Amino acid sequence: MNVNIQTVHFAADSKLIDYVKRKIDKLNLFSDRIIQVSVFLKLDNVVHVIKDKIAEIRVHVPRHNFFVKSTSKSFEESFDNALDSMISQIKRNKERKAA
Repeated sequence: MNVNIQTVHFAADSKLIDYVKRKIDKLNLFSDRIIQVSVFLKLDNVVHVIKDKIAEIRVHVPRHNFFVKSTSKSFEESFDNALDSMISQIKRNKERKAA
């Protein structure tokens, strides 16, 4: 599984990057066919006033792409919400294929 973490309009500290990597590793529990995971952490700027933190996760498995986006006041909360949505999408897809 190839993991790519990008930050837009800011430089993330190592604690945030480690947090994201540690959480992303849990995706292997739900699917062993994951090829690539892209995480985008963005600041939602409105006229130089930082409003919200945005986390986007894109997961590529053979013949399917998953995408989630979450916004909140902290990157950790945005990322956790997005990851929960991603896990439920992967589970639903797996159940559909098993049926």
